[in-house]
Amino acid sequence: MMRSSQEPNRNGGIRTPSPRSRNQSQFHSTVSVQKNRRFNILILIFRFAAFCFSLASAIFMFANSHGDGSDSDSDSLRWYHFDAFRFVAIAAGIVALYSLFEIGASVWEISRGTTVLPEVVQVWFDFGHDQVFAYMLLSADSAGTALARTLRDRDTCTANNAFCVQSDISVALGFTGFMFLSFSSLLSGFRVVCFILNGSRFHM
Repeated sequence: MMRSSQEPNRNGGIRTPSPRSRNQSQFHSTVSVQKNRRFNILILIFRFAAFCFSLASAIFMFANSHGDGSDSDSDSLRWYHFDAFRFVAIAAGIVALYSLFEIGASVWEISRGTTVLPEVVQVWFDFGHDQVFAYMLLSADSAGTALARTLRDRDTCTANNAFCVQSDISVALGFTGFMFLSFSSLLSGFRVVCFILNGSRFHM
């Protein structure tokens, strides 16, 4: 319930807030709105960066096919021949789609001042999915890194160096996407703490 702008004093009369106190209240309210807007823009930047790098990682891996075009050729290498590289491609694609949704949600919140989902659902949705997808992307790129090292130890990359280079680029882009998704996760975690303490996602 909102408090009235007029409050009873000890003598039973009505005490009207002074113009100075009203101006201070409006000033603090304006500062709070500006801080939250900058916070939302920062989240949007991290979401956009995670989207770009994850999408680039997926594209590089999906396009990573070298040889004469025949899977029966022993010199032909395809990303889907390796479980770890399939994991990298699919995980990066999923994170790119999730980040795209979160970009839309952030733009909606900045422009409308409200969340797409109910506030309590949105707060926990963002934090929970940030954690899950960040872990998934890290696991996929770690597996991709291990496989890339194995291929080099077996001299596979000597015969088809372009395949290995493109795989390394995809994995590196995935790690960068993970980094920005982790930053987003930290900010969404901060929102969870604010919601628990203040009953609102806004930090006061």
